[in-house]
Amino acid sequence: MGSGPIVAVFGAYGHTGRFVVAESRERGHVPLLLGRDRERLAALAEAHPGLEARRASVDDPASLDRALDGADAVVNCAGPFAATAAPLIEAALRARIPYVDVSAEIEANADTFAQFAERARSAGTVVVPAMAFFGGLGDLLVTAAMDEWTTADEVHVAYGLSGWHPTAGTLASGAVSGRRRGGRRVRFTGGRLEYHDDALPTLEWPFLAPLGPQSVIGEFTMADVVTVPSHLAVPEVRTYMTATAAADLSAPGTPAPTAVDERGRSAQTFVVDVLVRSGGTERRVTAAGQDIYAVSAPLAVEAADRVLTGRARTVGVASAGAAFDAPDFLRALSRHLSLHVPDGTRG
Repeated sequence: MGSGPIVAVFGAYGHTGRFVVAESRERGHVPLLLGRDRERLAALAEAHPGLEARRASVDDPASLDRALDGADAVVNCAGPFAATAAPLIEAALRARIPYVDVSAEIEANADTFAQFAERARSAGTVVVPAMAFFGGLGDLLVTAAMDEWTTADEVHVAYGLSGWHPTAGTLASGAVSGRRRGGRRVRFTGGRLEYHDDALPTLEWPFLAPLGPQSVIGEFTMADVVTVPSHLAVPEVRTYMTATAAADLSAPGTPAPTAVDERGRSAQTFVVDVLVRSGGTERRVTAAGQDIYAVSAPLAVEAADRVLTGRARTVGVASAGAAFDAPDFLRALSRHLSLHVPDGTRG
């Protein structure tokens, strides 16, 4: 057992949870394995000798309190977050420890800001929702691109995924979000979330080489529409998804991710292209890497580490860009991400 901070990982045996446990160990943290499935917890603990496993359920607040006893922080990797986020945040507030999650659920993230902003601030606790590929990475890139700007006219976040083999958790979370919306779609326009039944447009996005121009689905709305406007004055936040990846996600029978390397990553590659417009000026920042689920782990673990080492800029509920120094945070992920700032663009 290591001697670093004890970071509880709820949903530790899930697909993303396993990446978070491994990343935490590499960073010198001591992961505390949490979840409701006793057998899966035992199997994971056997694979990580020396780590403690504690069974807990979001339906049992006392079990969460016991599970977080002695922990320095908690990372929630268990979706659907519409069901898990609030009980885990409540438990973190009772324990007076920071909370980080990897939720990509738009409504669940909006609920976290609406329900816990004042309570977390009063408790002096840091709560960082959507600290993952969707929501967290985009927010960091947008914040870095804006630099000294505090306002902009438009933010565009284009996701260039080579494909998308969703996990069971992704599919379950998507189903919950769909039910909450009554089958409608959502976008962020005019400074607010808007639900609609309009067809989604298809257009071409000019990704930089080597990916190059790709057909994308417009208004394929992701968690960036919650994180970015939570701290930046931008009335229009639009996100896009490569058409091939969107088709994979919606197709019945698309398989789950398959590991192709020693880290357990899939062969999926990604490019996240951020474009910010203010008046006649544009700023652009691009990040590229491998496996959207795997890269969520260093994002979440880096966030937890920065909070625990006093490098968070605020208390309360805060997105990645508000809580941390965005350029410095992105540089810290250089082992997992390659960044590109085109000539003439400030980031």
